[in-house]
Amino acid sequence: MTQHRSALLAALLACAAAAGCASSQKPASTAPQPATVHGDIASAKPDSNRFPYTEADVHFMSAMISHHAQAVAMAKLVPERTENQSIRTLAGRVTNAQQDEIAIMQRWLRDRGQPVPEANPKGMTMTHGGEQHVMRMPGMLTDEQMKQLEEARGTQFDKLFLQLMIQHHRGAVTMVKDLFNSYGAGQDETVFKFASDVNVDQTTEIARMERMLFAIAIENRTP
Repeated sequence: MTQHRSALLAALLACAAAAGCASSQKPASTAPQPATVHGDIASAKPDSNRFPYTEADVHFMSAMISHHAQAVAMAKLVPERTENQSIRTLAGRVTNAQQDEIAIMQRWLRDRGQPVPEANPKGMTMTHGGEQHVMRMPGMLTDEQMKQLEEARGTQFDKLFLQLMIQHHRGAVTMVKDLFNSYGAGQDETVFKFASDVNVDQTTEIARMERMLFAIAIENRTP
């Protein structure tokens, strides 16, 4: 009997030891593990993220060449027609920036085998039905408006220049909006950056020119 009880006690102790060992082990996790990332994302080639250009991109870049060309033509009238230093500074900024951008647009078109229009300040030349037509972009001055600007001097020129350049800049902003509203357009890296810069720069200059117009009106207000 004593021998039987000893055997039973030994069996119970063995079971208890086995249970203790099992409880001390950590259970396997059933939670999902993060995926392993192979390679360095930052080292991916930029070309892999580029999008193809569209017909709307080509039209925008082509049309903006003549639009910029007219702004440059307007700005070049400034030195001989006003002593207003703020307007002279603005005109210099427009000339330098937009001449550089014309070169960028022409190079973009040339690199893609597209026709490269001349920088015609009167508008973009279009061929329709075998005949050539000059198409003005939004905000561009008419021949009559350009003539009025050429004939103005002094304060009259200052006011007219600012009013017409505001009109011109607003047209450029409209062209950018039309581009981004075109399905699939504005995804090309160069087109996207250029159009975005035009929108920001010209919107900022519109606000600056409106303040300049207000200052001129205050200075020349009749008591």
